[in-house]
Amino acid sequence: MYELSLNENHSALLPGVARAVRDSGERVNLTLDALATGLTEELARRLGLPPTRVVAGPGSGALLQQFLNAHAGPGTEVLHAWPSFEMYPLLIRNARAEPVAVPLTGQEHDLTAMAAAVTDRTRMVLLCNPNNPTGEVLGHDRLRDFVAALPPGVLVLVDEAYREFAPPGELADAMALAKEDERVAVVRTFSKSHGLLGLRVGHLAGAEAVVGPLRRMTPFFRVSTVAQAAAMAALEAEDVMRERCAEVARERDRVRAGLLDLGLRVPPSGANFLWLPLGERNKAFVDHLAAHGVVVREIAGAGVRVSTGTPEANDAVLALAKDFVAKEPTAQESPAPECAG
Repeated sequence: MYELSLNENHSALLPGVARAVRDSGERVNLTLDALATGLTEELARRLGLPPTRVVAGPGSGALLQQFLNAHAGPGTEVLHAWPSFEMYPLLIRNARAEPVAVPLTGQEHDLTAMAAAVTDRTRMVLLCNPNNPTGEVLGHDRLRDFVAALPPGVLVLVDEAYREFAPPGELADAMALAKEDERVAVVRTFSKSHGLLGLRVGHLAGAEAVVGPLRRMTPFFRVSTVAQAAAMAALEAEDVMRERCAEVARERDRVRAGLLDLGLRVPPSGANFLWLPLGERNKAFVDHLAAHGVVVREIAGAGVRVSTGTPEANDAVLALAKDFVAKEPTAQESPAPECAG
């Protein structure tokens, strides 16, 4: 069976990571760097920021929740595109705020509509770039102009979980915006590009006034000793990480080219997955692949997300897609559904 529904990185562990996990595992009975001060300082150095503007956490999901808990709350609204990361509505409601979903236009963020949806209750906007599940890449000018169009009190949190898979130079430099505009914050993860999904480690950067409230929660949202060690080792292997992300991107584009040759509509992707808006045939496609040992995922009724796997897994996707197209009429792209609730 090929598991291609979870956006996992199927590359080998980065050099030094396995040793770091083994060595740190012998010291998990000790407190050591409980607040991940060393990791935070190293991340800040690499980002060109003071450590007071960076906070490490147990994955970008936890940091998203911390950010929402700190800056949203009862009586506030949080905007997000839809479809986007499926957990956004849940995370927002966990913070007792109200999610406001703004439909994509085709496969892209409708930033004009998002700006127009801002009310006096809007506390922040969540932007996933590249967007999960459509793979859309927001460029710098679009993001900069969107931030400029927002009222002064509205925060923008850019979720860059898949940034390393995007074509060089095409992704907005959200970190540069965060350095000059205290309304902008950026959250990143080691789960995808660095292959540390099972260890849960990420970081969030922004203005001190934005990051400070999260730091007070750090004792209760800790990065484990083992995850810290693995993250530090992964940072030292950055060149290898980027080479492997480029390999994943090449495989992603190879699969896309094959699917396009079959007549399927597959928008360009800047992440480690592809998006197939198959309309009424979404479920049939998922079921067809599952029946032959390949697991992919339908998202929000809008399309099918296919993670990039090993070359063998990707070949299986192409072979099964060819069989599906031969048996099923080509479906038209479906409109983005409304976010439930």
